Amino acid sequence: MKRSVLVYAAYFLIFGLGIAWVLERGSHLEPGRAEAGLTAPAARPSGDSSGALENLRHPLPLLLLQLITIVLAARLFGALLQRIGQPPVIGEILAGIVLGPSLLGAVAPGVFDFLFAPSSTGLLKLFAEIGVLLFLFAVGLELDVDRLRDRAQTAVVVSHASIVVPYFLGVLLAYFLYTENAPAGVAFLPYALFIGIAVSITAFPVLVRILKERGLSGTFLGNTAVTCAAVDDVTAWSLLAMVVAIAGSRGFWASAVTIVLALAFILAMLVAIGPVFRRWLSRHAEREEPGKSAVAAVLVFLLASALTTEIIGIHALFGAFLAGVVMPRQPRFRAYLTARLEEFASIFLLPLFFAFTGLRTKIGLLNDPRSWAICGLVILVATVGKLGGSMVAARLTGVSWPDSFALGALMNSRGLMELIALNVGYELGILSSRVFAMMVLMAIVTTFATSPLLSLADRWRGVESSADRDRQRVVV
Repeated sequence: MKRSVLVYAAYFLIFGLGIAWVLERGSHLEPGRAEAGLTAPAARPSGDSSGALENLRHPLPLLLLQLITIVLAARLFGALLQRIGQPPVIGEILAGIVLGPSLLGAVAPGVFDFLFAPSSTGLLKLFAEIGVLLFLFAVGLELDVDRLRDRAQTAVVVSHASIVVPYFLGVLLAYFLYTENAPAGVAFLPYALFIGIAVSITAFPVLVRILKERGLSGTFLGNTAVTCAAVDDVTAWSLLAMVVAIAGSRGFWASAVTIVLALAFILAMLVAIGPVFRRWLSRHAEREEPGKSAVAAVLVFLLASALTTEIIGIHALFGAFLAGVVMPRQPRFRAYLTARLEEFASIFLLPLFFAFTGLRTKIGLLNDPRSWAICGLVILVATVGKLGGSMVAARLTGVSWPDSFALGALMNSRGLMELIALNVGYELGILSSRVFAMMVLMAIVTTFATSPLLSLADRWRGVESSADRDRQRVVV
């Protein structure tokens, strides 16, 4: 013990005196350094409250403050909405709008300008886009191709009816919106095609979570809804890729080349690249713990696929989704990847996407009765087309009316998938800020309405079952 104390003291004494000597000798170098005419970079102010506030304006502290604010707000609003029986994603979307110009910017403009200055949101956007890529990869992982084959007849009829009916109504709506609401320089074709897509999308991940929360997973309704939503998403995202190709290209031939390249890449992924990658991963996929090398390989594959579709001109998110679809089919391996990628994306990165969407959503632009009437019309068209088209198609394939109504309500849910598509349209310049705000409100309202409509279907189903029992009692 004594020896350790002596060694400790000797080290500090010897080397402490050495440090003091070097510092004292170094102070004599200052005059000569000043004569050299070199200037030092400006130091951060410190020592008072104004200096501490100024420190927050530097990129890293400001980014950390933004991340803390967004994640806390997303978790708080998500928990509040979950308490009233709504999917947490609605609360996270609302948190993004609250932090945007629609509320925080209106109530506390100084705080909003300090926290989300336009010059400081570039990093947020990049983080958000990475989160969306990981999320869509997870969506592709959840797509069960075998289930699509098992229920192909009902799924194809219902899902495509739930696209073509609202798509027609969306194109018709675009005809009346185009003159006053389309951005300058946007042709009617991409505008109408995109409005049709915007009212046709179903939130596949939100639908799956609603089914789990209501105990419908594995039931006839749950399996049918998941299958229809999966077919719906594949079809809708394929159409969106085509619209992006048309909108982003210059002229017919340029868009045709983009579409051909996209189709060639999709075919190559499904027929050649995907199977080869699956075989290479098979030895990792069959293990209890696939390991870090497998996860790294999957990440590189995901990013390479996203990069390819971005270069082609149909947006990186399509490549991420396709990468998830072609992953090995072993349930354990897919669950392993989902647990490691989707959880981080949904808790940390996706709230940044919601916040960034909230920064773009300016509800204050709807400042007159006409604007709110158009917004109501958008919500009505989206609901009638999606819920009505799905319900009637399901009934025509032999599904009962209550289950058809419940299926339509589930297909009418839009959530995050809608926001992703809307941001694509906004970045392409197809949507104006006002129509973008209307579409975001439509996504919130239709997703929020899903749980109440399912409760209504449950009551309807109970009435029907009681009537059936009465009829059976009369027969007896």
